[in-house]
Amino acid sequence: MKPSLTPRAGTTARRPLLARLLTTDHHHLGIAYLLLALVSVVIGTTLSLHMRIHLTWPQVPLERILPGSYLPIVTIHGTIMLFFVLTTAPQSGFGNLVLPAQLGTRRMALPLINALGFWITALALLVLCASSLTEAGAPLSGWTAYPPLSAVASAGPGQGPGMDLWLLSIALFGIGATLSAINTLVTILRGRCTGMTWDRMPLTVWGWFTAALLSLLAFSVLLAAITLLLCDRHLGTSFFVPTGDLVNGVLHGAGGHGDGSPLLWLHLFWFFGHPEVYIAILPGMGLTSMLLANFARRRVFAYGTMVATTLLIGLLGILVWGHHMFVAGLSPFAISAFSISTVAIAVPASAKVLSWLATVWRSHPRYTTPMLFALGFVSLFITGGLTGPILAQPMLDQYLHNTYFVVAHFHLIMAMAGIFGVFAATYYWFPLITARDGRPGPLLAEKLGRWHFWCTFLGAYATFLPMHLAGLAGQPRHYSQLTGIPNHAGELMARLYPLNSFITHAALFLAASQLLFLANLVRTLRHGAPAADNPWDATTLEWHPDLLPGAPEQEGSAPIAVYRAPCFYLGDEGETFLPQWQSDATDAANQE
Repeated sequence: MKPSLTPRAGTTARRPLLARLLTTDHHHLGIAYLLLALVSVVIGTTLSLHMRIHLTWPQVPLERILPGSYLPIVTIHGTIMLFFVLTTAPQSGFGNLVLPAQLGTRRMALPLINALGFWITALALLVLCASSLTEAGAPLSGWTAYPPLSAVASAGPGQGPGMDLWLLSIALFGIGATLSAINTLVTILRGRCTGMTWDRMPLTVWGWFTAALLSLLAFSVLLAAITLLLCDRHLGTSFFVPTGDLVNGVLHGAGGHGDGSPLLWLHLFWFFGHPEVYIAILPGMGLTSMLLANFARRRVFAYGTMVATTLLIGLLGILVWGHHMFVAGLSPFAISAFSISTVAIAVPASAKVLSWLATVWRSHPRYTTPMLFALGFVSLFITGGLTGPILAQPMLDQYLHNTYFVVAHFHLIMAMAGIFGVFAATYYWFPLITARDGRPGPLLAEKLGRWHFWCTFLGAYATFLPMHLAGLAGQPRHYSQLTGIPNHAGELMARLYPLNSFITHAALFLAASQLLFLANLVRTLRHGAPAADNPWDATTLEWHPDLLPGAPEQEGSAPIAVYRAPCFYLGDEGETFLPQWQSDATDAANQE
C-alpha cells in the first residue's frame, strides 16, 4: 500500500498572502532574511559609491554633499552593511535555510520566536531608513555613535530625531538578533537527530553555534548602552557626558550634577563591536572548511582542532575590545593586556588557515564557483588578517588609527571575506533556496559564476589594497573631499589624489561586477533546470531527500539518523563518498 503523505511546513502549495506573511516556516523566513539583506546591500553599495564619487570628483553634478551631509551617508552606509548585510545574511538567512536540515530536523525549535525575530529586524531597517527622512537628516556621529556627539541633540545636524531613530533601529535589531540567537542555540542543543553527536556536527553548525553565543552576550551589552545613551539624551542623566562639557557652544552639566565619561560608551560599544566581527565571519569560516573538504574530496584536516579554534576565536573575540581604544587614554597596563590578547587571537586564526591549506594540499579540487569563492575567502582572510597584528601594536595604532589603513583592514577581513562567504553559500545552496515540493531548484550558471568570481576578486583587491598605502601616507577617514583643502593637509591630499582616483575606479568596477550575479540570478530563476538531488555529491544532511524544503513526511518511515562525521570520502580522488545518513559502505557502493 502506498504510504499516506502529509505536507509539512514549508510546502510550496498556494496560500493566502496574509498566511505567507505570517509564516513560521524556517525556509520561508530564511529567504525573507536574504531578501532583506539583498535590499540592504543595494542601498549600502549605492551610498558607498556616492561617497567615493564625491570624494574623488566633487564637481560631478550629483546631490550637493557638504561635510555635514557627507557624514550621515557614512553613518547609514556603515550601519546598514554591518548589521543588515554582514550579520543578517550568514547568521539569520542561511542559518534558517540550512541549520535544521544539517542537524537532521525539519524545523527550528522556536518557530514563533523565529518569525518575531525577522519582523523586528525588518522593522529595524525601516526605522533606520526613516532616520534619513527627518528634517535634519540622519545622524553624523558614525556607526559607532561616540558621545558626547551622540548624547547631545544640539551637537549638529541629524543629532536630534535622526539620532533617536538610529538608536531605536539598532535597539530593535539587537532584540531581533537576540531572538534569532536563542532560536539557533535551542535548535542545536535540542534538535539534533539520532547519532548527531557534537563530534559529528558540520563545522558550519559550529560556526552558527559560536556566533549565536556571541550574539547573546554582545547585543545584551549594546542594548544596555543604548538605553543609557537615550537616558542621557532625554532624562537628564549623565552617563556619558562629562560635567562642564562644551558641545557646539552649549555648556552641559554646568550645575555640577553628574560626571559621565565618553570612555564608558567606548568600553560598552566595543565590547559589542569586536565580537560583532566574528558574529559576521564565523559562519563563513565554517562553510569554507566544509566546501574545501567537499570539493577536494577530503576529510576536514584536524576536525577537532577546527572546532576548538572556532570556540577559542569566539572567546578571545570577547576579550580584545580595548584595541579599538588605544588612542582613548587607557592605562599602560590595559593597553598591554589588550595588545597581547589581540596578538593571541592570531594563533587559532592561523590554525584555521593551516587546516584549510592542508585540506586541499596535493588534492585535485573541483573548481566549481562555490569552491572559487571559498578559496577567495581564504585569500581575503589571510590578507586582511596580516594587518591585524600591526594594529595590535599601540605605537603603530597611534598613527594608523584614524586613517584609511584601518578602513582597508576591516573591509578586507570583514566586509569582503564576509561577502565572499555569502556568495559561496548562495552558489552552493541555491538549489535549496529555490527548492519546491521536495525537489531541488536549479544551479546558478557556472560560466557566469566564474566571471562573477574573478571580477569580484580582482575588484576587491584593487579597491582595498591601495587604501593601505593611503593610510600609511596619513590620509584620514571621514573627509568629504580631497580637493580645495588649504595648508599642509591640502598638499597631502593633492599628492594622494591619483591613488584615490584609482580606488574610485576600482570600486565602480567592483560594484558593476555584481550585475553579473544579478543577471545569473534572473536567468536561472527564469530558465534554470532543476538540479539533481545531491548536485555536489555532498555528505551533509541538508541534501537528504527527506529534508529538502517542502518534502512530505512519510508516515511510518524510519527516523533520520547519522552514522558518521561529515566529509567521508574513499578512493584516491574521493570517487566514493559516504553521506552521513548512509548506514554502511555497501549501500553507498550500490548507489554508485
